[in-house]
Amino acid sequence: MQLPFFFQENLPEAETFKLSEETSRHIVQVLRMRENENLLVTNGKGQVLTTRLIKANKKNAEVQIISESVFPQIAPPINIGISPIKNTNRFEWFLEKTTEMGVSSIHPIICERTEKSHFRFDRMKNIMVSAMLQSRQSWLPILHEPVNFKMIIEDQRYKNKYIAHCIEGEKNHLNKEVISNRDQIVILIGPEGDFTKEEVTDALENNYVPISLGETRLRTETAGIVAAVLLLNKSIN
Repeated sequence: MQLPFFFQENLPEAETFKLSEETSRHIVQVLRMRENENLLVTNGKGQVLTTRLIKANKKNAEVQIISESVFPQIAPPINIGISPIKNTNRFEWFLEKTTEMGVSSIHPIICERTEKSHFRFDRMKNIMVSAMLQSRQSWLPILHEPVNFKMIIEDQRYKNKYIAHCIEGEKNHLNKEVISNRDQIVILIGPEGDFTKEEVTDALENNYVPISLGETRLRTETAGIVAAVLLLNKSIN
């Protein structure tokens, strides 16, 4: 049987440490774990500790480290810049599924046609934490605060840069030839209504490669999922 798996953002170097109140309550009241039972704790940055429960308290359970493992991140890192959408349930579904797949980071981007919505950062991060634990991964994607479209296209950290849009014109298909090297990858997904022509032009001037995600017109969150699947598949194989 697999050991229960929990998230603790900051793991101390001490041999023993206390878990958060939320995790402690779940361990003691929901799972009804007892002292001397083992569990796994990750910081979402590749580090996983095998620990033993030494204090079964619902407010501040305490564990002792038995062993430590460090897992590498999927290479190359896959970063998705995507416009928030009015239906927050669909956007949260996108965050959940891309976390399960193992993307590296999500950049919510505010475009000209982005509809106003309440970006509940803490709730969305919690959804991603749950998805990471459910899929038993040790890397939590970085969820960035929303940024203006112009800011992300001018970001120089990415080497492989793509923009998916529906405007007529010549586009590439994602394949090993298009992905020129195993370095940082970012793909931009537009809002409902797509990017404007001006935004696409600005992206191309900043060395973004226009790509197609297929023959049909996809919802924003669906396009984000398709892009993640294609990039993860092409970069790993």
